[in-house]
Amino acid sequence: MKAYMGLICKPGSYNEVIKKLLMGLNLDQQNVFLLFGPVDILVQFPELKDFQEFTERYFNPIRMIGADDDMISKTVSLVVISEGPKLLEKPFAFIFLNVKPKNLETVRVELLKIPEVLSADSVFGPFDVICSVKAADPQELETLVSLIQQIQGIETSSTSIVSPIKILPDW
Repeated sequence: MKAYMGLICKPGSYNEVIKKLLMGLNLDQQNVFLLFGPVDILVQFPELKDFQEFTERYFNPIRMIGADDDMISKTVSLVVISEGPKLLEKPFAFIFLNVKPKNLETVRVELLKIPEVLSADSVFGPFDVICSVKAADPQELETLVSLIQQIQGIETSSTSIVSPIKILPDW
């Protein structure tokens, strides 16, 4: 089982939240992404045993990070229905897609045919598919997003570029 949590942080608190995720909860830095977009931090939880493990080990403790200071103002939980390949390299961006229900699996399969797509997961939550992509620069990302948006069945997309986490070495 796999899941994601998107965290929206109080302005100026994302570095402290990241420290608590990595050092307090001992999350692997390769599963924590600082984003430029509507979600500040995206955390991936691969290889979960079950939903109970996600809830008890991650969901409940994460939503309590900085509770006294309201460091996390909102969380978005995304439970994976159909998994794409495991991330083997750091993505340049994540693309969050909403898809016509009848096209969900077809869109996910079509995404995985694109060489720049690292992974594509169908999820329960406010989005239907989370797609991680590689690109050399913003112009290449723009071309890739335009290509992805042409896939039949995609209704909306939101792209978030991954930022380096300055408190840690890059992977």
